[in-house]
Amino acid sequence: MASRPTRTLPKAIAMALALVGAGACLAADDAPVRLRELVVAEPYIELHEGPGRGYAVTQVVPRGDTFQVLYRRTEWFRVRTRRGVEGWAHEREILKARLPDGSPFTIDLGNRAGFTSHRFELGASMGDYGGATLIGTYFAFLFNEQLQLELTGAQFLGNASNGYSAEVGLAHVYRPDWRLSPFLTLGGGVIRIEPKSTLVQPEDRTDQTAYAGAGVRFYLTRRFFLRGEYRHHMVFTSRNENEEINEWKLSFAFFF
Repeated sequence: MASRPTRTLPKAIAMALALVGAGACLAADDAPVRLRELVVAEPYIELHEGPGRGYAVTQVVPRGDTFQVLYRRTEWFRVRTRRGVEGWAHEREILKARLPDGSPFTIDLGNRAGFTSHRFELGASMGDYGGATLIGTYFAFLFNEQLQLELTGAQFLGNASNGYSAEVGLAHVYRPDWRLSPFLTLGGGVIRIEPKSTLVQPEDRTDQTAYAGAGVRFYLTRRFFLRGEYRHHMVFTSRNENEEINEWKLSFAFFF
């Protein structure tokens, strides 16, 4: 099923990128955090008028005073002092604070440490599915640093047929602390194939699938990373022979 340009393709790409972009904005910009009361452990922390180094320092919270963390905007946190004054503190200042019981306050910094250990992933993919152009998205829930559950949805567009697929599987990441880390994946799902024949109208097909694959993920910056993946699919058809399909794709993703 050799691929060709189609009006549907730009729309599918735009929708996939919009989904990832919207998710990234929700994760990084004005992200709510669980309301916490912290204690200043250093001599003081500085509160700025806005979320940036160019904003003036309007308040200094001395050692021993408490403040509440309201929400986060990239590297800056909106906080409220016990006197009701609000301002913006850099994450470096926040990390100097302690919880009321004296234990350290930790945050997901969106860096290499966060890339190694996080809870969710969301990405948009583009590649080749048996010769057809593939556009898709994926969502992952991480049980721990090495094992994750993945949900994948995709549309493929070719000369002979178009179709959709939905799959669920597990992925095992080797050395998640490496910037370039390999992984193996295994799962299954369903595929919907819609032939394009104009002479005789063939029936649409919906079949079950199973796949095994491997890939690598590469950390870029902050919360973003690339993920290259190969999957070998077995399509269990109602005919005498099953089908085998090779899938290659590159995903742009973020973690949160």
